[in-house]
Amino acid sequence: MSPIMGLQLLLVAGGAIAVAAVARRKGWPAPLLLVAAGLLVSPLVPFVPLDPELVLFVFLPPLLYSAALDSSYLRLRDARRAVGLLSIGLVLFTAAAVGFVVHLLLPDLPLALAFALGAIIAPPDAVAAVAVGRRLGLPRRTLTLLIGESLFNDATALTAYRVAIGAFLGGTVDLLHSVGEFLLAAVGGVAIGLALALVFAWLFTLTRDSLVENTLTLLIPFAAYLAAESVHASGVIAVVIVGLYLGSRMHLRGFGTRLVSDAVWQVTAFFLETIVFALIGLQLVTVIRGISGYSAWEVAGYAAAVLGATILTRFVWVFAATFLIKVRGGPGGPGRQQAVLLGWAGMRGVVSLAAAFAIPPEVPPRDRAMLLFLTFTTVIGTLLIQGTTFPALIRRLGVSSDQERYEDRLSEAAAQQAALEAGLAELDRLVAELGSEPDEIQKQVVDQLREKSWRRSLTAWERLGGGTGQGGAETPSTLYRRLRRDMLQAERQVFVRLRDERRLDDEVLREVMAQLDFEEAILER
Repeated sequence: MSPIMGLQLLLVAGGAIAVAAVARRKGWPAPLLLVAAGLLVSPLVPFVPLDPELVLFVFLPPLLYSAALDSSYLRLRDARRAVGLLSIGLVLFTAAAVGFVVHLLLPDLPLALAFALGAIIAPPDAVAAVAVGRRLGLPRRTLTLLIGESLFNDATALTAYRVAIGAFLGGTVDLLHSVGEFLLAAVGGVAIGLALALVFAWLFTLTRDSLVENTLTLLIPFAAYLAAESVHASGVIAVVIVGLYLGSRMHLRGFGTRLVSDAVWQVTAFFLETIVFALIGLQLVTVIRGISGYSAWEVAGYAAAVLGATILTRFVWVFAATFLIKVRGGPGGPGRQQAVLLGWAGMRGVVSLAAAFAIPPEVPPRDRAMLLFLTFTTVIGTLLIQGTTFPALIRRLGVSSDQERYEDRLSEAAAQQAALEAGLAELDRLVAELGSEPDEIQKQVVDQLREKSWRRSLTAWERLGGGTGQGGAETPSTLYRRLRRDMLQAERQVFVRLRDERRLDDEVLREVMAQLDFEEAILER
């Protein structure tokens, strides 16, 4: 990499982080602001290429793995029919419908390339929708469907894309071979993912070192993706399976591993997503320059038609799938309001652009430029049109997770009560094992343990009231946290003053600061 290219990437990353910081401070959806900023500055800055291999082999695996770790295997299993209909059925339906529309609009474009475009823009990227949904309290089932769809739909779309490109290069379409290739990719991805998940889970039982374990987790998504892709299986599915399996077993790891893992993957996902959405907007000039031989009105009409077909096919499929699930009965299907939200949450992302940029050079330049242009306009159109109106739609439909949050707090309080009783019973057993009457110091220790357990249980019940008592007064736990935070700040100032006076070494300061920080983190929780 040349110094100039390195400087460009550094400036893109720095600028993207600055834009994302503003979005987080204002409460705006960062992906949408990043795309808009990229579009605005694209004509003013040197071209920053979007390398397909960089996206598919560097950005995609850790983003998928991070999302899988943070997902619930149990909730996804409950909604497996709906997730399957979205991540497999909807992707194939969209690829076919958009492919036919493109073929009607551009009859000179080979049919295989039309279907390739349909496969390229078929998979939505749920990052923006989930970010908005979580901030506005979207129900958990809707979020589960969006996340589950985004975890698996890339595998379906990329496989369909490869089949379509292969048909164009080979000149014929072998339906049996295509189905076999799809099954190989899916089954192979699941098998490799499970095998690697078991291997890594075994390795974690040997390490018991939070630093080593979290360093190893940074390699897991790349190992799973490359292992699957090397045998023409789905690297996407392999990464997701490993992430779901290891995420469901995170409780078996040490507390240090869990604390560090959460921070590591939050930073990694934030950094990669920030750069990815900025890169989308920065491709504007490159995409437009490649179009030739068409009038502005023609390309605008083609782009509007493909965008409309993409949005419409999602609504058609979502409502048809909702009806089908309800007819068959059983859990996992969305209601009417949730179906509307799912239909409008079809924002496309960087995987579509990466696939478009990866179109082989055997495709005529004029056709390649048109495919790239239609992909870009669809991605930008869905992000800016659906993304900006998605919050208003959530508010308009009055969909809320308030009841879910109340039930979560209630179940947490009940679980804390049960855990308290178990903990106190264990404490009584340990005290009885002392074999003699506890002395004064031992009694004080036991009383402190009892008080701490009761306080934690009490805090869970108090949260049911929003952290306030009768008449809006602070509850005991809220008052305790506020006063203790102020005390911790005063203690920190003393430690820093002693360090500045050379009465305390920096290494000792870092140790005591870490102790105070952990205590404050517990208070915040």
